[in-house]
Amino acid sequence: MSGLEKLTTKQGNLFFLVTSDFVAMLAANAFYYYVRVRSGLFRVMAVPDFWGPVVLLSLFLMFLFWFWGLYKFSYLSSRLEEVIAILKITTLGVAILFFAIFFDDATSGRIPHIRLFLLFYWCVLVFFASFSRVIFRTVQKRLLLRGIGLKKAIIVGCGERARSVYDLAKKYRSLGYEPLGFVAVGGTIAAEGLPAPLLSRSADLNDTVEKYKAKEVIIALEENEKENIPGIITSINGADADIKIVPDLYDSIAGQARTSQLYGFPLIDVVPQLMQQWQIVTKRLMDIVVSAVCLVAGLPLWIIVAVAIKIDSGGPIIYRQERVGKELKNFTLRKFRSMYVDAEKQTGPVWASKNDPRVTKVGRFLRKSHLDETPQFLNVLKGEMSLVGPRPERPFFVEKLSKEIPLYKRRYKVKPGLTGLARVKYKYDESIEDVKIDLQYDLYYIENMSLRLDFQILFWTIFHVMLGKGHA
Repeated sequence: MSGLEKLTTKQGNLFFLVTSDFVAMLAANAFYYYVRVRSGLFRVMAVPDFWGPVVLLSLFLMFLFWFWGLYKFSYLSSRLEEVIAILKITTLGVAILFFAIFFDDATSGRIPHIRLFLLFYWCVLVFFASFSRVIFRTVQKRLLLRGIGLKKAIIVGCGERARSVYDLAKKYRSLGYEPLGFVAVGGTIAAEGLPAPLLSRSADLNDTVEKYKAKEVIIALEENEKENIPGIITSINGADADIKIVPDLYDSIAGQARTSQLYGFPLIDVVPQLMQQWQIVTKRLMDIVVSAVCLVAGLPLWIIVAVAIKIDSGGPIIYRQERVGKELKNFTLRKFRSMYVDAEKQTGPVWASKNDPRVTKVGRFLRKSHLDETPQFLNVLKGEMSLVGPRPERPFFVEKLSKEIPLYKRRYKVKPGLTGLARVKYKYDESIEDVKIDLQYDLYYIENMSLRLDFQILFWTIFHVMLGKGHA
């Protein structure tokens, strides 16, 4: 792969983007330093150190860029939208610097005209950062127009809609797609007249994605075929490829999508979550702080619970069980043991039921009060879980349910949670019908993820715990 091609890969895009931003920030700070200190146009009290502040200020502003999601990989980034985002973020950055460093100097008058200097500094930052971004995106799109770095794409469908998508992808190469061919859906489809090869049928779609190393799957079905969309999404859920559909099929996946458009080429990007980077960081910080405080502050109570379990039924205090986490990776979940030892030895994996005879006396209280879940704060602290998210399930049930329920595996695109929308709005799973209802809540949460919704769910959870609405 040539250096030019590396620019258009995900890793290359990030490396060159970060490098160009860093150079732009250094240049902006160096230019401001020269005008403010070295030009002789202004009186300065002392000549400050150069490289230390310049590097620190550059890294600080780049941190704000990352925090607000300006380092996400996308060919569809609009240069105008990026310039507007840079304007907003640099405004925030300069405001933070003013109140953190220069506010006292401004109010005391030690540095004359400090506000004008900050305004000039802001203009310099906006110009250099925007100029760098515009140049970077222009070079990137020029390379794509020359066919360098295009992402291999497979189009699902063989009708007029699919052919239109193919034609537009070939025409507007700056979208970054290299359409390889079509995948047939449903009955017998004649390959005659298709502008590209018929690669396979939808039943073999996952294998087709892997065979051709496709990075994009574009679903472009006719109106009478759209009932196949949930099955198609499920079939490629484990593949390393992004999924997009044409906009008028949006209603068929109940809103789990983000719309993007360029040059009249409309697509819906099926995504696992819509949280911005700063919200993701804040959510993780909240996970760490809350779980650490609860583990330490509740230590006396955890000791009492441990002693009660030992007196009631003997055996181990902590129950460990393998669960499926984000991206279908297994982890060990911890709970205070609420059932008798070897409770599933005769039955195998089964869901707990109301008034389950396998639950101990102490365990019934722990379940009712949700205290049995508290060791999962360790899982949250380790990053295997979050405070809020879909509840993790055992591998046996995940394998079983993913075959019976379309889109079931999509709930594992985010971290599982200690509590979740399904937990506070519905009840514990006792049947496959319960799982189907839970899945609706989980998918709603995934497509509407936000800190506000997390706080609401945590409030509802506290309310449930206080009312003793656990599953006894």
